[in-house]
Amino acid sequence: MATSPTAVDIESIERATLTAVAPEQVDAIDGWLLPMDPGTVGRAHSAVPLHHGPHDPALISTIVQRYRDAGRRPVLRLPDVPAFEPWWPKLQAQGFRREQPTLTQTGSLDGLLALASSADGVSLDPRPDAAWMAMFLGEGLDPVDGASRSKALSRAEGTLFVSLREGGTTLACGAACFAQGWLSMHGLRTAANQRGRGLAGRMIHAMALEAQRRGITRAFLQVDGSNAPALALYRRGGMSTAWSYAYWRAG
Repeated sequence: MATSPTAVDIESIERATLTAVAPEQVDAIDGWLLPMDPGTVGRAHSAVPLHHGPHDPALISTIVQRYRDAGRRPVLRLPDVPAFEPWWPKLQAQGFRREQPTLTQTGSLDGLLALASSADGVSLDPRPDAAWMAMFLGEGLDPVDGASRSKALSRAEGTLFVSLREGGTTLACGAACFAQGWLSMHGLRTAANQRGRGLAGRMIHAMALEAQRRGITRAFLQVDGSNAPALALYRRGGMSTAWSYAYWRAG
């Protein structure tokens, strides 16, 4: 899948995303999922459409009210597609701001397996250990945000916590979720003094091997559109942008 995902793919990716980030509660209205969560993970508390066809802008008031009734700040995660262009001025008129452009990228396992020749030193565990948590919550990550993200990942079903260790020291970490027929990759981190050694590629190789073992053939991830090093890595792994999205947050 390159730049024209099918409706089935879109829905399965969005459902798999919420499996991975595991909000406390997920409500639904026709064609939408409305995750509710007090944490900092945007995907866990933003309304998201299950298809990229036309949606009536009148739904904005329904979605906003559902979040306010639940005591949550309304946030919408909208794809940058023509069907939602009529929504943008209406959201702006209600005080919403477009923030955090993000890319949803997809690809096959073959490209990910080719990122490294082996998965030496990589383990996939059902629970994060203390070293994984220390790496995940380490340098460059806001501790409150990191704690919220790790809590959400820990609640997720079907997630394995990936660690790359050398000499007993964890040098890189990430998480892999297997849901809805997809491998999804989350929270990849590499120690600052170890970057450039291909450690992330070895972790991704291990994730892809596990997905292959489970009969999964494709993968997706969501990446900040400004993260050039990550985008270069994923491009080498054959990942391409299926669609972009942004968060619309109430002021």
